[in-house]
Amino acid sequence: MDVRKIEGKFGNVEISSYLCRITKTTFIMIYKFDKESLTYKNVSKHLALAVIGIIVLFTAITSIFMLKRVNDIRYISAETKSIIIKESTKENEFSPQKLKAYILELNIKFPHIVYAQARLETGNFKSEIFKTNHNLFGMKVATLRPTTNKGEENGHAYYEGWRESVVDYAFYQAQYLSDIKTEAEYLQYLKANYAEAPNYMTQLQIILAEKDF
Repeated sequence: MDVRKIEGKFGNVEISSYLCRITKTTFIMIYKFDKESLTYKNVSKHLALAVIGIIVLFTAITSIFMLKRVNDIRYISAETKSIIIKESTKENEFSPQKLKAYILELNIKFPHIVYAQARLETGNFKSEIFKTNHNLFGMKVATLRPTTNKGEENGHAYYEGWRESVVDYAFYQAQYLSDIKTEAEYLQYLKANYAEAPNYMTQLQIILAEKDF
C-alpha cells in the first residue's frame, strides 16, 4: 500500500488527507484535527465531497486561466511576436511563382492567359497601380458582382493584398466568363470587353508566346 499525506485548511478546520493506493485502486480518506483531544477525526462524507469539489473547481479554473493566457497575444514574448510578424509578412510577399500557384489553387480557367494578363496589366509587376493598390489586373471597382476590393484609389480598385486581387478576378471570371469553353472564345471576350488599349491583344499574344506559365 502507498499512503501519501496532504495537509491544509478548510475555513477554520485543519484538514489532513490520506491518498491511499492499493495496486490499481485509489481512494481518499480525509480527517480533521481536533485541537482539544489532539487527534485526527474522520470527517463526514458531505464535507469530504465538498473539499474534493473545491479542489476540482480550483484546478479547472486555473487550467482555463492558463489556457487563456497562452492564447492571449498580450502574454506572447517580444521574440515570438517578431517571428509571427516576419512569417506573416513572408507569406504575403509577392512573387510570380506564388501568383502562378495561387491561380491554380483557385482553379481559375485558362490560367496561362490570366497570368499573361497580370504581367501585361502591371508591366511585369512594376506598375504603381500594382504597388499601391495591390491590383494585378487593372480592375475597376465592381458594383454588380461579389468583390474583394476595399474601394477606389488612383481610378482603380484597391485591395488589402495581392491575393485578394486574384480572388476578385476569379469572381469576375465566374460572373461573366463561366460559359466560355475554348481559349479562342476567351481571347475574343477579352478583346471585346476587357481590353482598353488598341494594342492590348497584340501585347497579350506576345507574352503568351513566351510560354511563361
